[in-house]
Amino acid sequence: MSEATIACSGPIGEVAIDILKPYAQIVIAKDGSEDSLLQIVDRAIGLILRGDGVGSARVIEAARNLKVIGRSGVGYDNVDLNAANARKIPVVITPGANAQAVAEAAIAFMLALCKKMAHWDKQLKKGNWKSRFEQSSGDLDGSTLGIIGFGSIGQKLAELIRPFGMTVLAYDPFIPPETAEALGARLVELNELLKRSDFVSIHASLNDSTRGLINRERLGMMKRGAFLVNLARGALIESLDILYDALNSRQLAGVGLDVFDPEPPDVAHPIFKLESCLTSPHAMAMTNRAMFRSFKSMAGDMAAVFEGKRPRFVANPEVLP
Repeated sequence: MSEATIACSGPIGEVAIDILKPYAQIVIAKDGSEDSLLQIVDRAIGLILRGDGVGSARVIEAARNLKVIGRSGVGYDNVDLNAANARKIPVVITPGANAQAVAEAAIAFMLALCKKMAHWDKQLKKGNWKSRFEQSSGDLDGSTLGIIGFGSIGQKLAELIRPFGMTVLAYDPFIPPETAEALGARLVELNELLKRSDFVSIHASLNDSTRGLINRERLGMMKRGAFLVNLARGALIESLDILYDALNSRQLAGVGLDVFDPEPPDVAHPIFKLESCLTSPHAMAMTNRAMFRSFKSMAGDMAAVFEGKRPRFVANPEVLP
């Protein structure tokens, strides 16, 4: 085992290092690109993919001794699952580890947008005290929130939003109505959610059926002056162009984006000049507590595979004995 490695697409937390170092030497790639990972996976028994780390078929095939792939998050669209399945390599994920952090961030985006925080900050710093009489901010209270994707993050958001006095709608074809009802939400079809919601927060997973889920037609269904927040995957929205047009036409009053397609985005796009578009660099899940929980869960499940035990959270459980 002394020559074995665990290849990582980026730095990992101390809790993960402590759990995994008895099994192999931990090696960090210079970045998460395919070329960088190909340089360090020849002796890898484990592969850790952070953020934009590329778990392509080439990388998986080059890691001839690979036993497990670890994702420090719940999404695994950057892993070629067919290649992993072909070699019966489990892909461990960390569902729920960042749910609190992302749900808090969704509320932060909604508050910042409807309260016009960027606008007021700019006006005050310009010395425009009288701007307070020229516009007014909005409210969460009395509004309707539509949550697209009602997994661990969507459910946590429904729980945390309760004190704000919002009506909560949810869309998720895989969740039973009683799950939503227990959290004070009501399951509806996607188009109904878009038509009725003042705020829409996206927390769906990315797959072939959800890619481009929010397109120009569906934006046109939304209430005029609604707010849209995406903290899931950038490709769930057809393009930045349709968001830019919706903001310019005032169809949308504000957009909050933590995720993009591709990442990083081209910040020369005109949407990044709009005060009504609030952004962050796919950072909202990376709080101290969320990362600790994520790294601990991921490393624990990877260690279980090394020990011949069954890991808790696996994206492809069909490969397990």
